[in-house]
Amino acid sequence: MERIASFTVNHDIIEPGLYISRIDGDIITYDMRTRKPNKGDYMDNLTMHSVEHMFATYIRNSEISDKVIYFGPMGCQTGFYLLVRGETNERVLSVIRDVLNKIITHTGEIFGNKREECGNYRNLNLDAAKLECERYLNCLNSREVTFKYE
Repeated sequence: MERIASFTVNHDIIEPGLYISRIDGDIITYDMRTRKPNKGDYMDNLTMHSVEHMFATYIRNSEISDKVIYFGPMGCQTGFYLLVRGETNERVLSVIRDVLNKIITHTGEIFGNKREECGNYRNLNLDAAKLECERYLNCLNSREVTFKYE
């Protein structure tokens, strides 16, 4: 059995940041790594779920909405995957920063927080999403984003 591409990256050296995980034709999978893997600092389900609701809604309503294929959490609880078709890395980074800022400054209810909208609607918290997004935005703004695993 062939190993999938994401298992060929040494996770012990991955730092929080934004990376290209793989390219399949015109679809780029971005690794939005919010936490250092294998260090015990993992996102809890409430945080992952809350960021997923907010980020997915904002990015699917952004200037690249028609290019977004998927956004969702990594099972290892250290980040998210964003799949985008036919867009430049720089534009995706700009939209990611914009979406993070919108989440951080969001007022009102969390998106999709009603029973009929979500299979676990009680497991959502806007403050948790805001804290995680602020943490990640600070990470992205603290150094150059090369999109390459170091």
